[in-house]
Amino acid sequence: MRIILSRKGFDSTSGGGPSPIVAGRPHSLPIPDRKGLSPVTYGDLGLGAEAAQASKGRFGPDDACHHDPMFLAGGTAILGQCHAAQGHLVKQGVREGDVFLFFGLFDGEGEGRHHRVFAYLVIEQRIDLVTCDEDTRARYRTLGQPHAFGLHGANDMLYVGRGPAAKTVPASLRLTAPGEKPSQWIVPDWLHRTGLSCHDAAWRWGEEGRLQAVSRGQEFVAPVGGDPEPRAWLKSMIAAIEAC
Repeated sequence: MRIILSRKGFDSTSGGGPSPIVAGRPHSLPIPDRKGLSPVTYGDLGLGAEAAQASKGRFGPDDACHHDPMFLAGGTAILGQCHAAQGHLVKQGVREGDVFLFFGLFDGEGEGRHHRVFAYLVIEQRIDLVTCDEDTRARYRTLGQPHAFGLHGANDMLYVGRGPAAKTVPASLRLTAPGEKPSQWIVPDWLHRTGLSCHDAAWRWGEEGRLQAVSRGQEFVAPVGGDPEPRAWLKSMIAAIEAC
């Protein structure tokens, strides 16, 4: 099994600022639609005011957004990926049964700017949008999945499976060490043992579970296999995400 730490949502480069925490709930803001394909706006998602504030007025309710990953009623999650990030997932052997933990940059309610996990997706199905039939694409267009409205790359893929977004902000889902820059993480000790793709440099790993996370990049893969320690950690993270 593989655990994938997957960066998503607004930050200083994509959107202009962190996603907000409002009334104890993280609101991950989808990045702006840069391809002119998505029919979904920030207003459609009820995030118009939050997008305007986070982007300092660059985006608002009427602006289209790349609504991805999506979390549907009933607990289904859908992620689209392409280009180099999808190539990295293929190289790392990501497949059914592996788990995405989505994280992003957040701020609000005394937390300061920090990275935190806000959702998960257990991969049950992979859909190759380049080779699938039109009925399949149409089904995901009906849901508003931006990758189904037009290919974003020559390797466009959807990942579908169980997974909700968090409704609370427990400390256990925070990656950034208190009082540190967002990229200074506290991680479980087993992660250094299993390794995390894009983080091979020895200087990134400090004492007491510290990790200097790379500044860019979307998909970081930990090949945990059947190791019981990371599996127990993952179970606790999923429980924290699912807590109401």
